Amino acid sequence: MSREKVILVGVETEENYRHFESSMQELVQLAKTAEAEIVQLFTQKRTTVDRQSLVGKGKLQELQRCIEEEEIDLVIFNQELSPRQQQIISEAVGVLVLDRVQLILDIFALRARSKEGKLQVELAQLNYLLPRLVGQGASMSRLGAGIGTRGPGETKLETDRRHIRDRIAKIKRELKQVADHRERTRTRRSQHATLQIGLIGYTNAGKSTILNRLTAADTYEQDQLFATLDPLTKKWRLPEGLTVTLTDTVGFIQELPTQLVDAFHSTLEESQDMDILLHVVDASSPERIQQEATVLKLMKDLKLDTIPTLTIYNKADKIVANQFIPTLFPNILVSAKNFQGKEALAQGVKRFLMAIWEPYEQWLPAEKAGQLVTIERQTLIISKTFDEQQNSYHLRGFREKNDDNANVEE
Repeated sequence: MSREKVILVGVETEENYRHFESSMQELVQLAKTAEAEIVQLFTQKRTTVDRQSLVGKGKLQELQRCIEEEEIDLVIFNQELSPRQQQIISEAVGVLVLDRVQLILDIFALRARSKEGKLQVELAQLNYLLPRLVGQGASMSRLGAGIGTRGPGETKLETDRRHIRDRIAKIKRELKQVADHRERTRTRRSQHATLQIGLIGYTNAGKSTILNRLTAADTYEQDQLFATLDPLTKKWRLPEGLTVTLTDTVGFIQELPTQLVDAFHSTLEESQDMDILLHVVDASSPERIQQEATVLKLMKDLKLDTIPTLTIYNKADKIVANQFIPTLFPNILVSAKNFQGKEALAQGVKRFLMAIWEPYEQWLPAEKAGQLVTIERQTLIISKTFDEQQNSYHLRGFREKNDDNANVEE
């Protein structure tokens, strides 16, 4: 199938000039992830955006000429468009006009695999499209398999607003059932006293690569934005025997649409129940500081900032040696792509647990040796020796503070 020919448009203002370039570069990546053929970038500097069409009349005419000459299928604006702005611009240029939010929603529709993920994407799309269904004109007739029409777009949403509202209500009921099931699963995991570790971070930072390296999960791993959408939980056994669960989550991004935060609330809730978080950062990104700030803000909004967090600076193979200066602590610097990265990750997590857990020491009589497996699985054992005179195992290690489940006796 031939790729759609697309023009990307961004307006630099006094409000966004600091991160305008990186935001436009991100828009390019998003469009490529959505399988678009980018023909041209249109940018304009203004004090503020035009209230009706974001860009000025001259730039709008220039955009229209380019669309006709290059036979453009679609225009995507970097800024979020109001329903009225979208209608005005679409009527002026004669093709479908989308904004950054709709592009991200489209990518999510491409990436969703689980029933919950698909429902959440559809809910976000329906809520966003509902006020935009009136007055779309000829551009809305191009519903099919193109960018901005995937997912519920194929059902010709503009024909029945009541049907859409009914569908929204049904999706919310189904998501409530899924959330209840997820809660029961979380409760079972917590009852088994398994340490739960969540992977969070900016999109494309390498969370899925780390999950695959540590657990052989074989999840989707590509140099793309939003390569992972559905949360995936796998078991990971540290060399010392401690067994934990690792949960990969959807990546964060600048100006993450509020519709996505709302729609993916139950998915993001998964992170709120973690015992510790691994914040994965692309150490090689020129926008690393901004990406860190984006994730930290969202963590605060989602009430994740109180959970003990270890920063994993990933992609060390892409940075110049001795020129990297970390800004978040505690941290480790790794390249998850190679075998040494797996060992460095395990050692980094081990040191982090030793810093936040409490030390313990225990003598375990030989007749209770059957408890060793449980102790090794639930605590971090640093040394284990057998004293023949006492006919007992001497254990030294670390455990969660006030951990009543670890089956460790002083």
